[in-house]
Amino acid sequence: MHEIPDGSIHLMVTSPPYFNAPFDYPNLFKSYEEYLKLIKNVAKELYRVISVGRIACFVTDDMLVDGKKYPIVSDITNIMMKNGFNYRDRIVWVKPKGYVRISRRSGVLLQHHYPMYFYPDNIQESILIFQKGKFDYSYLKTLPKGVVEASRIDLKEYKETETPLTVWDDITGMEHTIIMPDIWHVTNVLPIKGRLEEGVAAFPEEIPRRLIKLFSFVGENVLDPFAGSGTTLKVAKELGRNSFGYEIDLELKPIISSKLGYNQTTLSDDKIEFIERKDAGHFRTSLQKIVREKKNVNKT
Repeated sequence: MHEIPDGSIHLMVTSPPYFNAPFDYPNLFKSYEEYLKLIKNVAKELYRVISVGRIACFVTDDMLVDGKKYPIVSDITNIMMKNGFNYRDRIVWVKPKGYVRISRRSGVLLQHHYPMYFYPDNIQESILIFQKGKFDYSYLKTLPKGVVEASRIDLKEYKETETPLTVWDDITGMEHTIIMPDIWHVTNVLPIKGRLEEGVAAFPEEIPRRLIKLFSFVGENVLDPFAGSGTTLKVAKELGRNSFGYEIDLELKPIISSKLGYNQTTLSDDKIEFIERKDAGHFRTSLQKIVREKKNVNKT
């Protein structure tokens, strides 16, 4: 990410490729070690470009590949901490009930009603939140009043959508309902044929929308080092933030362009620039071919 100056990023939001996910990135990495090497390189650059006190968010989860589970959440956490970040928080993203895209592991217990046959269907992901040092809250005093007010968070957005929990107060002897801000119920991007991101493991816009509102101010810089279909960049633009995105697959450029309105004539002063580096390539077509072959094998 040599194009980005030191300490110029105020928030990073990304969802790195799911390690060799059967229906998204089959055989993309030669080994799990190669995957972790990529994460290590990104973490090192993130520490350079992120401003002191600011946040880096990873939307990810452990991955099941060919019957083996890979501890991606703990490994990313360790890598980020070794590169100087503080582990700040973890939010659980819960997908709709009944959503099982790849694994139907719980069905084993339905067939064999005995101990040791239980495997959970993971219908959640982790949103890992890291921080570079401490945030200086006097920074708000340096911002224009209009920017601070435009960045104000509407608490109703969270009270109306998140998990209510009934708790007992031993002092008053009464029950109270509180909101669980660390559990987010957000509908995932469904694999519907013909949608713009078809064949791309895109995350829902609501995830970066919440993170950008919670951890950045209007006019600041947001980064996504694994831009994919450009979801983070699109939402950042809608929320009045600047954004930088990196994507190695040139085949996703038309999708990103469409999301950002790059080919549209608008009345805004938005500036969108694409830089194609020599280390970019074409991956989506070959990956989708492997996915189709896997599906055909499963049908026979």
